[in-house]
Amino acid sequence: MKAFNGAVLVAVSLASAALGQVFQSGERAVPLVELFTSEGCSSCPPAEQWVGELRHDPALWRNFVPVVWHVNYWDRLGWPDRFAHRSYTDRQYAYAKAWASGRVYTPGFVRAGVEWRPRTEGLKPSERAMAGGELIATVKDEAVLVEFKATSSESTRWVHVARLGGGIVSDVRQGENRGKQLTHEFLVLGWTRVALRQGRAELRLPERWAGADPIREAVAIWVSEGEAPAPIQATGGWLDCR
Repeated sequence: MKAFNGAVLVAVSLASAALGQVFQSGERAVPLVELFTSEGCSSCPPAEQWVGELRHDPALWRNFVPVVWHVNYWDRLGWPDRFAHRSYTDRQYAYAKAWASGRVYTPGFVRAGVEWRPRTEGLKPSERAMAGGELIATVKDEAVLVEFKATSSESTRWVHVARLGGGIVSDVRQGENRGKQLTHEFLVLGWTRVALRQGRAELRLPERWAGADPIREAVAIWVSEGEAPAPIQATGGWLDCR
């Protein structure tokens, strides 16, 4: 995918900012809060409900960016999760490998790339938060223009864009959650990544899952280094209705 540079990028950035939505972090690292879950897991609905309540938190998008991944390894219990994807499962395994664990489970929380227990550790921002670099993303007509002003040097950086959906309802008819109606928030409806070139990239919002029918949509954008899954900076917000 072609990336802009130089004066052309500046001109396009200014034009896009005037017409599109701009999502921007400060220099302090904003943690990506990730939940790995499944509609086929009986212990997952309370965790998803907890994440869903975060949409009312005034610190949302400023102090944390939530993302909910549906994994596919519980599909064998009798209810194939329509929102699960192998790449989401692979992401959880990548974390397990990074932690020298090899173990995955649901519900599984990750905060800023670290295994996390929100009910005991909470969402209060760390006073020791490191400078992650300023991340600026402009979204206009499904296009995403990204600029990352890094505070340190790294040979390879990736920008990730996840399209999120909320108010999505599923009536589960089989498996451990049989007979339950589940409501999903911050659900990943698509995920893509590209390499940053001189701190910049141009890409498109991922397409929605067919039949997802979200009431509201948001976007999560983060930067990682090398092949490590852990984010170094994140931003995001609600998408205007299209």
